[in-house]
Amino acid sequence: MTEQTSAEQTSIQAAADRAEDQPLEDRGSNRSQRPTSPAFREFIAANWGPRPDGLPERMDSADSAAQHRMDIGGQFAGERLVIPAGQLVVRSNDTDYRFRPHSAFAHLTGLGTDQMPDAVLVLDPIRDGEQAAGGSEASETASHTPTLYFRPRAERDTEEFYADSRYGELWVGVRPSLEEVEAATGITCAHIGGFPDAVAKDAGQVTVRVVPQADEAVTAVVRKAQREAGVTTTEEQDALLVERLSELRLLKDPWEVAEMRKAIAATHAGFDHMIRSLPRATEHPRGERVIEGAFAAVSREEGNGLGYETIAASGNNANTLHWINNDGEVRPGDLVLIDAGVEVDSLYTADITRTIPVDGTFTEPQRKVYQAVLDAADASFELAQAIRADGTRPLFRELHEAAMEVLAHRLADWGMLPVSAEESLSPEGQYHRRWMVHGTSHHLGIDVHDCAQARRDMYLDAELKPGMVFTIEPGLYFRADDLAVPAELRGMAVRIEDDILVTSEGAERLSADIPRTAADVEAWVQGLLAG
Repeated sequence: MTEQTSAEQTSIQAAADRAEDQPLEDRGSNRSQRPTSPAFREFIAANWGPRPDGLPERMDSADSAAQHRMDIGGQFAGERLVIPAGQLVVRSNDTDYRFRPHSAFAHLTGLGTDQMPDAVLVLDPIRDGEQAAGGSEASETASHTPTLYFRPRAERDTEEFYADSRYGELWVGVRPSLEEVEAATGITCAHIGGFPDAVAKDAGQVTVRVVPQADEAVTAVVRKAQREAGVTTTEEQDALLVERLSELRLLKDPWEVAEMRKAIAATHAGFDHMIRSLPRATEHPRGERVIEGAFAAVSREEGNGLGYETIAASGNNANTLHWINNDGEVRPGDLVLIDAGVEVDSLYTADITRTIPVDGTFTEPQRKVYQAVLDAADASFELAQAIRADGTRPLFRELHEAAMEVLAHRLADWGMLPVSAEESLSPEGQYHRRWMVHGTSHHLGIDVHDCAQARRDMYLDAELKPGMVFTIEPGLYFRADDLAVPAELRGMAVRIEDDILVTSEGAERLSADIPRTAADVEAWVQGLLAG
């Protein structure tokens, strides 16, 4: 081995010094072996076939989204509204989660799935005497002109085409052009690079509201424009937009209801697949994962994915309300509580819970608890269907009260309450809530807990109206270590959840095709397991 010269040693030391000085954020490129030669750049830019001719058809969501834009614009006349799609979210290091746009963005554009990270919808106010400018639907509303800002596909002679792992065509696929998205959505489209100037335009004279939680970078651009215009902003200003966007989803239109039906049908298929997986689940040390995986497969085949993390809780695990570890055994003779929903490509999701006997037959104690929960659910649904003689309907919160009435009396009959059912149902009592601490219903739609920022008088204290979609999901939860529960019921949990649509005639159980009575559930499980 030859000795290193002084010059070689100096060179090595200089390289080491440079490595130490390299910023951490630049070190991800240290593994890179991407080609950079001029010859490569010239070669990769040439000899590509033409892009497909023509433009896509208008999306079936476009009319619904246009009406949503009209509705929200009418509440903020003369103001500029900024609704971001959101950014890609880092899972770990340089890998991202699959993108899902902010729900308000999807609701107002009709764009679902994993499209359009970093896009921004801007609703610009139309002043008196002005004409709406540009776009096939620029005159859709008397109050605002919509513009969708996003990053269209790059040309093949650009570095982005082959070198950008986040946006490049060779890395993530072909991005649409401005013209293609405009044809599909009916919204005027522009390059995202023009967004800062658009939001800063007249920022001193026009109130600008942004959905602040959706994309911090977009919010920063809005704040910069406001500061430079000498405008003082408050959190309440943006909170009002978030509130109204949430309330906009309280009533679903016919297209949205059709999407809910698709989601529920796909979820039914997922439940069938989970039941078929039960024999394998009972043989696996983490049988709950077998059930979870069975549903996940259907959710991707039939929809965009899961509407929320699946709960596949066997035995005593079901007494943990949001049990998503799903790492327990599945034992014959136990109940397995499955709470799952498919999110379809439009991002509308189902939310269904069924409690299933692993071997296809309820024991008598299981059947007793199951029937109590079913009776509570039926009482709540019966109330949802009611229309009084004067045309008024129940309040949303009364759905919960109807279910609690049934459960309190059933628990009293079983000798589990220290007081009468009536005393327990009083505001000062609530003893029965030991075994059901959650509410009975929540709105459902593009979010599993939809309309969450709505005002109380628009949600909990609101009268039921046609177009509302919500769950009814009472349950009873008897933990294994709960000494206030009879021994034969300990370690058992039952929840039954259905998705409900309020109609002009009353209410419809959208998930009625998914078996729910004890006898029907037994026949369902036994039939699928028999092959």
